[in-house]
Amino acid sequence: MTEPHHYLPLLQTGRWYAQLPADFAQALLRMARVRHLASGEVLFLRDSPPCGLYAVVSGSIRISGQSGRGDDAREALLAVLPPPQWFGEITVFDSATRTHHAHAAEPSTLLQVSQAELLAWLHEHPQHWRDLAVLMADKLRLAFQTMEEQTVLSAPLRLARRLVVMAEGYGVQSGKGGTRRVLAVTQQELALMIGISRQTTNEILKGMEAQGVLRVQRGGLEIVDLPALRRLS
Repeated sequence: MTEPHHYLPLLQTGRWYAQLPADFAQALLRMARVRHLASGEVLFLRDSPPCGLYAVVSGSIRISGQSGRGDDAREALLAVLPPPQWFGEITVFDSATRTHHAHAAEPSTLLQVSQAELLAWLHEHPQHWRDLAVLMADKLRLAFQTMEEQTVLSAPLRLARRLVVMAEGYGVQSGKGGTRRVLAVTQQELALMIGISRQTTNEILKGMEAQGVLRVQRGGLEIVDLPALRRLS
């Protein structure tokens, strides 16, 4: 079985983990255990009890919600998290239930740091609460940016910006990991993320493909010209 420390080089490509004080970074690896999920498998559901902090080390995790009931229920897809994204920190702070659903978007491997063990360590090392808060602040900045874009930007601009954010790893890259050119995300998932129809998403992507910006593939897309995509956003 692969040990958590095997994933250290990958974790260090993430900006948050790379900037952690050495004792906190080492403690997270020491406390972590490896989890494997099949495609579509539930990690946790909205309103489930807190279960700790996670890092994606292979595959991707789908963070979603749902509004309405029965036939009127609609899914809201917030993000598809790639490696080396850390998540789940909100419930570490407030010990409340989970705010959204988390499923494996594909076969995935994660590191899980248990809630009880992490809280016990932070109790002994309270100076590191601020380091964990930085992780949550990064998510809050991205959430505010997304809310603003949903209000003021056209659908093509929103889609281009979301693709740039995904290519840049939702802002988690330290600079060592570069950018992601192949995105394992469907057109339906992109449509759910930015609140437009799949047909509109398809039309916008076809336009970008015609400009040589990206290439649409089965179950995903490849970004061919990232600078051009940034100009479109």
